[in-house]
Formats: sequence, structure tokens, C-alpha cells
Amino acid sequence: MTDPIRPTDDEARALARRLLDDARFAALAVSLPDTGTPMVTRIALARDEQGGPMTLISSLSQHTAALRASPACSLLVGEPGERGDPLTHPRLTLQCTADFLPRPGAAHDRLRALYLEQIPKAKLYIDFGDFTLVRLVVQEGFLNGGFGKAFRLTAEDLALG
Repeated sequence: MTDPIRPTDDEARALARRLLDDARFAALAVSLPDTGTPMVTRIALARDEQGGPMTLISSLSQHTAALRASPACSLLVGEPGERGDPLTHPRLTLQCTADFLPRPGAAHDRLRALYLEQIPKAKLYIDFGDFTLVRLVVQEGFLNGGFGKAFRLTAEDLALG
């Protein structure tokens, strides 16, 4: 049987990077700590200094408790176009580890400013006591660039390593 995964090339790297750069939100998958059941939620998405994904989450949410119990998670970015089969449009899945940024702290302050540059409306709630900035450190990625165009990616392929 032929491996359906193509060798990663510059075109795949550029498409994956574009999908990540253009994403304003993502589907975040976690495992619930009490049952191990998978859960998917939508999060706002910004990029850190290296262009890696970061988000702002509330301690009141189930996905925050799940990430604190087990920081392994997955992101899905890339939206279907207005026409055609949604499964033929490119999408990027990232395997990540959640890195909670303590506040106060220099890293938090730096990324807070960067987050607000990208998501200015978050100014309304970013300083609430239950909100925390979280870097989603990419371990690897899987790009579906359209029908028959599947690629494995490293953090280095995404220029994040």
C-alpha cells in the first residue's frame, strides 16, 4: 500500500503557515480530566513573538481545567470556502502542549500587549482574574491541503522551532 502522506515541501510549508497566520479562531481539542472523554471547543487565536498560537482562556471553562490536568491538546485551523465540498478546502491540525503564562511576569506582559494588538476587543476582559494567557507550543502538524494532499509537519516546518 502506498503511503498517502506526501513528502513535505515548501508549498506545503507556506500553505500551513498561511492557514495559521490567517486564523482568528480555532477548534481546540482536550481530554476531560474526570473521564478522559474528548472535548472540542472554539477559542480565539493570536500569535506569539515566533508566530506560534496563543489564546486567552477562563478558569471557569472546562477546557482550562482539562489543560491544567493534561497540557496535551490539538488545534484545528482553516475554514471551508463558500463553495464546494468543505472537505476539499485546506486545514491544519496542530498537536500542542499548553503553556500557561503566570501573571504578573515579563512574558505575560509582553504577550498581553501582543494579544491585544491582534484581538483589541479582549481589552474588555483580559485583566479579569479568571483569564490566563496560554501559549500552545506546537509539537507537530498535519496539513490536509485539499483532496489527496496530506503532509506531516514539524514545528521547524512552520518556522516555530
